[in-house]
Amino acid sequence: MTRIVDPNTSTEDPALRPRNLDEYIGQKKVVDNLKVYIRAAKARGEAMDHVLLAGPPGLGKTSLAHIIAEELGVEIRPTSGPVVERGGDLAAILNSLQPREVLFIDEIHRLNRAVEEVLYPAVEDFKIDVMLGQGPGAQSVSLPLPPFTLIGATTRAGLLTRPLRDRFQIQFAMDFYNADELATIITKSAHRLGVPLDNNAGIELAQRSRGTPRVANRMLRRARDFAEVEGNGTITLDIAKLALERLGIDEEGLDGMDRRILETIANKFDGGPVGIDNLATAIGEESDTIEDVYEPFLIMRGLLQRTRQGRVITSRGRKHLGQSAFQGTLFAGLE
Repeated sequence: MTRIVDPNTSTEDPALRPRNLDEYIGQKKVVDNLKVYIRAAKARGEAMDHVLLAGPPGLGKTSLAHIIAEELGVEIRPTSGPVVERGGDLAAILNSLQPREVLFIDEIHRLNRAVEEVLYPAVEDFKIDVMLGQGPGAQSVSLPLPPFTLIGATTRAGLLTRPLRDRFQIQFAMDFYNADELATIITKSAHRLGVPLDNNAGIELAQRSRGTPRVANRMLRRARDFAEVEGNGTITLDIAKLALERLGIDEEGLDGMDRRILETIANKFDGGPVGIDNLATAIGEESDTIEDVYEPFLIMRGLLQRTRQGRVITSRGRKHLGQSAFQGTLFAGLE
């Protein structure tokens, strides 16, 4: 089942995406620096240096990659790490690039090592080495490539190999958005969708959007449904609260699975620490999913801590569950 607050699921209308850097809300330091790098590359008539965009899903990395290409005035060739299975696949893509074009590789941390080996000379020296023939008579031929810009996006920068990371001259770490930025995004999206939105409703949706534009736009769409069926078509504060309540999203932006994780650590494991494998077994979820999808927001909100010994619920997490900060581990130690 798809969670409305799952930032990994991308089903947005492309019309809601910003079309240039001036329309891009948030990530101010990233945007300001990109404006300089893009302007300098265009002035020199060169391909811009390679760019790495790192951060949790749903923060606009893909949108930013398309905007960079648009601002540079070139085409973008999008692909993803899992799709490029063999070095020959990547070589074919690279060989089709035109001068100064952008190659965008999403989930670049999932490239296998054989593909990475093809990528290294391509991004460093703009050439690829191709083997002609088989067996003892095989020859390695170096084919030149036109200068291009590689943009890699990753939700798990720690999984990138050092040699691959070092080949990106421009690296950005993208942060969660604040409520004001999300409210602005929601207001702009509502205008593009043609749905009336009260200011207080936009703020309410923004505060529960987990710091993520993708989630904010998804909540806006669901609130529009409730406004059309349960109201008069306008997303009011009451309609927004009704929609969020029916979707099971609380004041912190947590849904049922988020609360289940916190409750499991608090009640079954005395507040922690608990290892990720034990936690995954207890809630019936994959450990990778917990680490990639659920934990980043819970940690960012100060509800959960990741320690060397395992996961620990914080006093703020207990308070959110309506528990005393002294329940669990401290009392267990006195028994």
